[in-house]
Amino acid sequence: MKVDGKHFRSIWLEPDGWSVGAIDQRRLPHEFFVARLTNVAEAGEAIRSMLVRGAPLIGATAAYGVALAMHADASDAALDLACKMLVATRPTAINLKWALDEMTRTLRPLPPSVRVDAAYERANEIADEDVAINREIGRHGLALIEAIAATRGPGEPVNILTHCNAGWLATVDWGTATAPIYLAHERGVKVHVWVDETRPRNQGASLTAWELGHHGVPHTVIADNTGGHLMQHGMVDLAIVGTDRVTANGDVCNKIGTYLKALAAHDNGVPFYVALPSPTIDFSIDDGIRQIPIEQRAADEVATMSGRTGDGRIETVRVVPEGSPVANYAFDVTPARLVSGLITERGVLRAERAALASSFPERAT
Repeated sequence: MKVDGKHFRSIWLEPDGWSVGAIDQRRLPHEFFVARLTNVAEAGEAIRSMLVRGAPLIGATAAYGVALAMHADASDAALDLACKMLVATRPTAINLKWALDEMTRTLRPLPPSVRVDAAYERANEIADEDVAINREIGRHGLALIEAIAATRGPGEPVNILTHCNAGWLATVDWGTATAPIYLAHERGVKVHVWVDETRPRNQGASLTAWELGHHGVPHTVIADNTGGHLMQHGMVDLAIVGTDRVTANGDVCNKIGTYLKALAAHDNGVPFYVALPSPTIDFSIDDGIRQIPIEQRAADEVATMSGRTGDGRIETVRVVPEGSPVANYAFDVTPARLVSGLITERGVLRAERAALASSFPERAT
């Protein structure tokens, strides 16, 4: 996608042919900074610290992390150590494990002498595949937006609610939930996006609003608790969110607060869609509430907030009283019964095992 008219991906191979460039999302929206990753430890820390985040991008970063490890040492021991370290960085997003499995499957049978080139080739393929998948998600989701637009009067936009950041910053390009929005915008369909701020890390206010604004898509940032009110008053036509893991029966794990949006949508007859690439489907589990590990992150993410002061400085301030305990659950699970459909690269599917298994038989086995 574009930043002030210039195309960017969220991660890429640098011109030197071996190091990796990535947008440092911790610094957005106040500073656009490109980080350079030169070894597997830096790739792991980029994932852990959320320099990169979003399930598809985490997977791509892990793949490049393995390539960086092979660049330094292409032995079996180095491969095992890299995968062990990387898989422990974020427990919830299944794309991480998928990407590492792909890299291991590619590299394990090969002699160390050819592993470096093979590692970079497969990592590049994983990144390119993500872009192609998200473009197809956009194409299938576009039909949902166009169907609503066809019922509108001249100049009346389709109002779409998002949660967290499932945009191109969360993937390699296009995004999942935003891909249909970007395609609609490019085709002249009038859209307007309600952007949840998404506490505690504010990925909506900091990232989704930033990327939509720089691409020229009309949007409005709202407090997390505003969505239900907007739905009650007919101001939301559909909700589209992303996901970090979808179970075999269609339960959806996403950023904390997604479940509450799904409940409000269900109560007000607002279609609630989840956009996802197939590597996000975990056919090994059925019950998202009981089986998906929910990451609990540092208390400071809730207790403090960072922003730009009136004189231009970036400062972090505490918003919770000293001594008050803080719980920081990073994700929640939305049961399949609340999901209107899953927007995938192979079409819009029912959130149920039969639909997922028949559309992705190669992953269901």
